[in-house]
Amino acid sequence: MALKRPIGETLAGLVKAKTGHVFQDIRLLETALTHSSAVKAASNNQRLEFLGDRVLGLVVADMLFEKFPEAPEGEIAPRFNALVDARTCSEIGIEMQLEDLVRADAALKMRSRGSGGNYLADAVEALIAAVYVDGGIDAARRFVLRYWEPRSRTVVAKPLNPKSDLQEWIAKTSDARPEYVIEKREGPDHQPVFTVSLQVRGFAPISGAGGSRRAAEEAAASAFLLREGVWVDTSTQKSEGARRPNEGSAA
Repeated sequence: MALKRPIGETLAGLVKAKTGHVFQDIRLLETALTHSSAVKAASNNQRLEFLGDRVLGLVVADMLFEKFPEAPEGEIAPRFNALVDARTCSEIGIEMQLEDLVRADAALKMRSRGSGGNYLADAVEALIAAVYVDGGIDAARRFVLRYWEPRSRTVVAKPLNPKSDLQEWIAKTSDARPEYVIEKREGPDHQPVFTVSLQVRGFAPISGAGGSRRAAEEAAASAFLLREGVWVDTSTQKSEGARRPNEGSAA
């Protein structure tokens, strides 16, 4: 039987240990950790997620600007993109062990357990916003730097974009264009599953599925690139980001 999700002062104490911030407005904190899929929730973290994304971007951009004073924009931009990517936020959510603190649909959490998922990335961004609203930019900066600054020391690159990679690969030899067609949409409104068919003239069609149309299209494009040998599947690693372009492939 799952443990009851902490609320109130108990939740605030757990979050303090993870963020270094003591929340004055505990209701704000609870909202930050409530996903839109939560049943009968009076409010959710969508607005805070929007704000948190901007606060995160500002703090990370400022950090990189100060940390790499000689680096040109072309060098720090890919690093910035990787650090603010949803996958990074999801990884940090796992590191912070937020899975048991976020209020969300049980099936959604079970499906994403151990791998993060968008709901956890959303919670991290919303939590950044909540710290900012409750304690100001300095408090938000301390929270962000705690988790993002160590990651900035490693060599990072812009996360792979399967749709863009596919378009560029096709353009090398033909004027064909990839066409994405929704085959079906299943599940409830708060937890949909899209299946998309990808068709490229001269190639067999292939399908992909995901929690949004964009995710399904990216899954189909990834599957196509792997099938045609454009990408190499390093499947001993679990994440999508473990895939790397096959530099030796040609259309």
